[in-house]
Amino acid sequence: MQNIEEFEDTAHPDHEIDDRQFVTALARGLDVLRCFTVGDRVLSNGDIARRTQLPKSTVSRLTYTLTKLGYLQQLPDLAGYRVGPSVLALGYAATGSMRVRELARPLMQDLADYSNALVSLAARDRLDMIYLENCRSRSSVTLRLDTGMRMPIATTSIGRAFLAGLPQAERQFLLQHLERRAGQRWAEQQIGIRAAMEDYARRGFCLSIGEWKRDVNSVAVPLIIPELSDVVVFSCGGPSFSIKPRQLTEDLGPRLVYLVQHVAGLLAEP
Repeated sequence: MQNIEEFEDTAHPDHEIDDRQFVTALARGLDVLRCFTVGDRVLSNGDIARRTQLPKSTVSRLTYTLTKLGYLQQLPDLAGYRVGPSVLALGYAATGSMRVRELARPLMQDLADYSNALVSLAARDRLDMIYLENCRSRSSVTLRLDTGMRMPIATTSIGRAFLAGLPQAERQFLLQHLERRAGQRWAEQQIGIRAAMEDYARRGFCLSIGEWKRDVNSVAVPLIIPELSDVVVFSCGGPSFSIKPRQLTEDLGPRLVYLVQHVAGLLAEP
């Protein structure tokens, strides 16, 4: 499965001290790029320093270098940076090479049209989940979430399904880091995670009923890909006034389980 060392969401002190093969400057440059999310139009050096916990002088050198290489674009009028074309090219190359995404898209769209919900494919990025694909119905009440958007693990169905799909040792390691991030909120989050693990064991899917956002309900199922030592997650959800808990447990959850089984079968074909 995935390298458990990748679950760290801060700088990389353990690697810097213990691993001579680890290139600290490269890791810090990638940390800078990870700061940019779908909702961030522009980030300043100060913004990046706060998010990475790196000194501002270090961030200034990193953003200068990344700008020279085309991974960032400097916007002097706004005193900040935005993601450059080189990052977009890497992102399109990564998503374009995922066979599971290509195989699943028609099935996801069929479920979205049937349910008037958002059907998504997501993977882990450190301590968050990131959307790789979203399929919407034409309904005006479908959730509007974009590819590339990050979601929390502990309170969303996609994050809980990812936890359910991990081997126990990796799950416990990740839970330790989630607890450290959550602080006083962990006790409440842990209740939801435990309930989701029970749902997965009993029904094959995980739920989040108004826990990520009060007015959003969703269900999710992990797809374990042994040959890639990877776990991706499919989810289906929408506004609570249109997607009811009973609909998730009795209809959409079982349909999503079937979708994942179908995709797994397609992946197994030569």
